[in-house]
Amino acid sequence: MRSDLRKSVNSSILALTLLLSLITIGVAGYMFIEHFTFIESLYMTVITISTVGFEEVHNLSELGMLFTIFLITFSLGIFGFVLTSITRNIFEGVFKNYYKDNKVRRQINKLENHVIICGYGRVGKQSAEELLTHGVKVVIIDHDENEINNLRNKGNIFFIQGDATTDEIMESAQITKASALITTLPKDADNLFVVLSARVLNSKMKIISRASDEHSDVKLKRAGATNVIMPDKIGGQRMAKLVAQPDIVEFLENILIQGPNDVNLEEFSCEKLNVKFHNKTIGELGVRNKSGANIIGLKDGDNTYSYNPSALTKLHSTDMLFVLGTSSQLLSFNKLLETGE
Repeated sequence: MRSDLRKSVNSSILALTLLLSLITIGVAGYMFIEHFTFIESLYMTVITISTVGFEEVHNLSELGMLFTIFLITFSLGIFGFVLTSITRNIFEGVFKNYYKDNKVRRQINKLENHVIICGYGRVGKQSAEELLTHGVKVVIIDHDENEINNLRNKGNIFFIQGDATTDEIMESAQITKASALITTLPKDADNLFVVLSARVLNSKMKIISRASDEHSDVKLKRAGATNVIMPDKIGGQRMAKLVAQPDIVEFLENILIQGPNDVNLEEFSCEKLNVKFHNKTIGELGVRNKSGANIIGLKDGDNTYSYNPSALTKLHSTDMLFVLGTSSQLLSFNKLLETGE
């Protein structure tokens, strides 16, 4: 789908094309009818279509006069169209926006391991802000002109204006090189279409989809979604928990969302696990004593989760560890995991 920006630029190109065509016809006409030189013909054409009123180069024949009337008549409409089109685009900032969008597209073409977010509504904005705080590169796809203008003014985020359900827009977001996709469109049918298209274009990426209807959960997963999130359901559960177990909810939010006192919960892959820890236990790793951080969860290669794993649990390169600690403790843990020191 062409954006209004593209249409505005095309209208300016059309206006200039019509003006050049009129000048070409004028030059050719004077050279053929009056046998003027090229410079004389160009001069006559310019003063005629601009209606400045200078004298003719030579006296015109009757046919030349009729041709001049023809030029003046058509030039009034074309000149008005040219001035209106170009002036509107300049005052509305269309050329400036067109330059910005082209610059963003060139940057997007170089991206790898980024996250694509389809839809920049309330859920999409929150997802983008969270990813940006973690240093993840994000590409927003949205068709709304107002939202795109807001993104242009921010200047620190990649964006594409268009329909996320089309393969053309997905490919322009470099989906084949993306690590994940989040679709937060308001209609479940649109999210389903996005998931289907994305899974075909990139079979390995993680796909997170929003859903409003409970019955859409299964359909979206069958289509290829890795996870399906229902904001209404999660919001209702959170409200109930705040009544039944308010301190637990606030405690977890402090860790996962707000992060006061520099405490965070991070995940670490064991792919780069130092050779000295291969097939060793968590106890032998000495996490608590050496880094101050705590391993509170583990996911093995079979996607099986262990909560508060035992000190006797052996580590493998396919494991994912969930570690709680301050920023400095987490840095120390990462160094310990990779260097063994």
